[in-house]
Amino acid sequence: HDRTPPSTHQAMAADEGKRPKILNVNVGVLGHVDSGKTSLARALSTMGSTASFDKNPQSKERGITLDLGFSAFLAELPDQLRGEGYDQLQFTLVDCPGHASLIRTVIGGAQIIDMMILVIDLTKGIQTQTAECLVIGELTAEQMIVVLNKVDLLPEASRADKLEKMKKGIRKALSQTKFREAPMVVVAARPFVEGAAESDLSSASSSPPQGMEELITEMRARVALPQRAEDGPLHFAVDHCFPIKGQGTVITGTVLSGSIAVNQTVEFPDLKVERKVKSMQMFKKPVQQATQGDRIGVCVTQLGADQLERGIACTPGSMRTWSLALVAVKPIRFFKGSSDTYAKFHLTVGHSTVMAKATFFGLPREPAAADADGDAASAASSKPAAQTPSMATDLTDAFDESREYLFQDALRPDPGEQQWAVVELDAPITSMPGALLIASHLDADINLNQCRLAFYGRLQRDLDPAALQQLRVFKRKAKQGQVDRVQDERTLIGRGLFSPTTDINMFVGMKVQVGKLAGSIASSFGKAKFKVDLEDHGLDLKSVQEAIKGKPIELNYKRYIYDPKKKMIQ
Repeated sequence: HDRTPPSTHQAMAADEGKRPKILNVNVGVLGHVDSGKTSLARALSTMGSTASFDKNPQSKERGITLDLGFSAFLAELPDQLRGEGYDQLQFTLVDCPGHASLIRTVIGGAQIIDMMILVIDLTKGIQTQTAECLVIGELTAEQMIVVLNKVDLLPEASRADKLEKMKKGIRKALSQTKFREAPMVVVAARPFVEGAAESDLSSASSSPPQGMEELITEMRARVALPQRAEDGPLHFAVDHCFPIKGQGTVITGTVLSGSIAVNQTVEFPDLKVERKVKSMQMFKKPVQQATQGDRIGVCVTQLGADQLERGIACTPGSMRTWSLALVAVKPIRFFKGSSDTYAKFHLTVGHSTVMAKATFFGLPREPAAADADGDAASAASSKPAAQTPSMATDLTDAFDESREYLFQDALRPDPGEQQWAVVELDAPITSMPGALLIASHLDADINLNQCRLAFYGRLQRDLDPAALQQLRVFKRKAKQGQVDRVQDERTLIGRGLFSPTTDINMFVGMKVQVGKLAGSIASSFGKAKFKVDLEDHGLDLKSVQEAIKGKPIELNYKRYIYDPKKKMIQ
């Protein structure tokens, strides 16, 4: 129970009413390891959170970012945001790890951002994780600024030429993305100090950072009013958790939807518990309420800090925990491999990553466009598609349960094609409806110069066994046998269509084709042979024999893969 005197609450509310209204914009800082992301965040920020600038002891020991870092700075409202009801603009920087093994942390962090800064080391150019970060940015951010860092390490005599050459190469790499017009800002976030280790962030540079004003100007020019709403259920993405003696447990994170207020009851669905919000802070300043897009720290009681490192807090009952779901999917064109049905992959939803497998399917094609089992994708070229992948908002069309869908052996490489998947998780996760899912192969060799992100999707709905059986996903089946003999002008005896153990009675009445003659299976004939009744054809016995000479008996049908009765349909 909250024992704070009513007069204190009134004073806090009045104090909050006097505060300027701040628009918070979350900016993801992404890039390859050692490109200078944390140095850039440090150079820009005036406010640090409990998780900023590599405070993780392992980060300090290894000299690289191992977890998400959060810091912020205030800026003057740009002209395009005046009149929107805000007094100030706050940029919250989400410093994402650059090491290949930590890409799942980057994926989780990127799903809370409004804008992206892609940091590129000018001495090295675009590297493998730079490309992966670019893919993540395309799925999660509307605006991107390219920061070309470490300009001070380029020899002055050739600096201008090298800069121009680097910019041309980057512009070419961006040409097939939605960020083709992204601005580039040249900086030295932490000018080199003679004798200082490159990874030693604790040693202050004697030279001030270069290019920060230009970068802030570009950020202000590019920022747009995020689409946010205070109504609807709360979805709070938790990224850190720690105890405060005598107060309770503080969970820090970002409000992805809805709002949260002091004294509000929130649910931790992964723990299956509900707790009341005791107090809240935004970068160490007390607040009474926070809305979508805000980064806050929330204090609750009776929650062990060791119980929840990352996860979700939400309006009670608004989140679903699932392990089987229908997902609308699209391929990531930079992925050179094949996303095969039933093959294992890593699936990241928010801050959760689990092993999963998928069954892919799409709208039916003519048999000529796909083989009997609908596996045209397995033979398709892995050549990148020409289309620019759009934001994952293009995956929100409602799934039509009344339609039939064709099973695929693999995800087809065309991002313009409507495709879906039934995704089965090794361990259940909790997410909001319509959540963004990113599939990857994190077990691939990180030393190989290849993108590990395979496809992305939007959660349509979770499935139970009954709902799964209602999905009309079918496989095309084709069998071929031989004519054993012609019994008369209306009857054939066939063989080789079924194995000796097959119950031929299951196929009685199904249509077959023998050259240009059509017929149907009438009955079994002996152990593995069968009788075919031909349809009216107007031919005599000799003409029938000539018409079927050397022609196979073809049986084509389809079977719904989720039908428990395994019925065959023509």
